[in-house]
Amino acid sequence: MPFTPLHMGPGMAIKAIAQDKFSLIIFGWAQILIDLQPLVVVLTQEGQTHGVTHTFVGAAVLGAVAAASGKPLAEGLLNLFRKKGKPRLHISWKTAWWSGLVGGLSHVLLDGLIYPDMSPFWPFVQGTRMDVFTSRGMTAFCIFSGLAGLLVYFVSRGVEAFSKHHSEKSH
Repeated sequence: MPFTPLHMGPGMAIKAIAQDKFSLIIFGWAQILIDLQPLVVVLTQEGQTHGVTHTFVGAAVLGAVAAASGKPLAEGLLNLFRKKGKPRLHISWKTAWWSGLVGGLSHVLLDGLIYPDMSPFWPFVQGTRMDVFTSRGMTAFCIFSGLAGLLVYFVSRGVEAFSKHHSEKSH
């Protein structure tokens, strides 16, 4: 699934469960960082499409890079669009690290389940294949997990807003 937003589906499902303890922006930033190497391969026609960035070791490193660089980027982006009078939004370092690492490692897992050219356990084991799903099956999983995540997220936010509104009226 190179250069697609499909990995954001499982990310949205995680966001729905973890809520404010997970940054979908940092998760997405990790997805982009991991796919930069395949982009270079596509543009130059040199190298292996799913190289070192598509290993669990490479993904952990890029997940950490996504966390460290994504925290200030995500906070800036979120605060750019916050409503006037609302307090500045802050992402904790714990949330940033969790989001970046989950983003990186899940990318390798999802791609590893469909692409036979990957060696996700390199440098410990070379050539271990995990490709057990079709691209179509993985696409469906990503879309449905994203839709389920969106539904759970917005329903839980609606319930939260409803209960907050009614508790303010009773005081």
